[in-house]
Amino acid sequence: MYSLLFRTVLTRFDPETAHHLAARVIRCLGVAPLRGITRAFTKPDPSLATKALGLTFDSPFGIAAGFDKNVTMVRGLEALGFGHIEVGTVTAVPQPGNPKPRLFRLVADRALINRMGFNNEGAAVAAQRLQKLRKHNPGILIGANIGKSRIVEVDDAVADYVTSAKLVAPHADYLAVNVSSPNTPGLRGLQAVETLAPLLEAVKAAAGTTPLLVKIAPDLEDDEVGDIARLAVRLGLDGLIANNTTISRDGLVTDAAKVRDIGAGGLSGAPLHDRSVDVLRLVRAAVPAEFCVISVGGVQTAADVQQRLDAGATLVQGYSEFIYSGPLWGRAINRGLVSGR
Repeated sequence: MYSLLFRTVLTRFDPETAHHLAARVIRCLGVAPLRGITRAFTKPDPSLATKALGLTFDSPFGIAAGFDKNVTMVRGLEALGFGHIEVGTVTAVPQPGNPKPRLFRLVADRALINRMGFNNEGAAVAAQRLQKLRKHNPGILIGANIGKSRIVEVDDAVADYVTSAKLVAPHADYLAVNVSSPNTPGLRGLQAVETLAPLLEAVKAAAGTTPLLVKIAPDLEDDEVGDIARLAVRLGLDGLIANNTTISRDGLVTDAAKVRDIGAGGLSGAPLHDRSVDVLRLVRAAVPAEFCVISVGGVQTAADVQQRLDAGATLVQGYSEFIYSGPLWGRAINRGLVSGR
């Protein structure tokens, strides 16, 4: 049903427009009585409960940052069966992001290319919405992903991240530091250990008791992945998210000329599968068993989620496949996990 709708209707819309239309539906699903009805149909089986970060997640499978940038779909996404929702990326300074078009489908690859550029309404607005959600929906587990404001120079990034951390951390179940998007100039340079260490130390102090994680890129060299993982442990972080989108275009089925015409941006979806698993294994080998590792990238099926769990992931996230599998994707993942055990 959804695949027919996607092929015949949704593909006629610009991808960003289609996302906004879907967001309206998801927001509606988060409002009573639809929320209760939907949740009854999608609620994860109790056997999927997962303990991590001092919390109990209904399911190990959640929605990755980028889907709900402005904290407007949390209740609807929870109603669809996701065990947690990571909102953002939010920045201290509200920003419109990069010029459009900036989101592209590679249907043959079940992938997306985006150069959104952290378009969001700012950390202060996100904090207000998170505070309201916390008050009225205490059972929903929400991570907040923070990034650098575009107008802020890289040399001043620490203060910028600290501003966002102080605003959103008190209202989030965990805080994720995004230093790995390819769409903000200079951002990935912050992944160098010598620059990352003082940034994470400052954000950790600002986050207080809120668990802190760092999100890395799949394009790092293997030894760099290990170095950052060990740094996160040494600094007392609570976890690491592996990984963000890639700038690589290797192995795509989509016509190369079309890919060239799209231009710059981060690739997400099925093509990231193998590298994401590799990065997960590198991280897990470098950190203690109790350290939280969230695996994201190339997840399509329950088997993919189970593979990540077997490889040492504590939690798993997805995003791009939602576009191709539709609103019952989370439910399908959860049911598949139960039936496969």
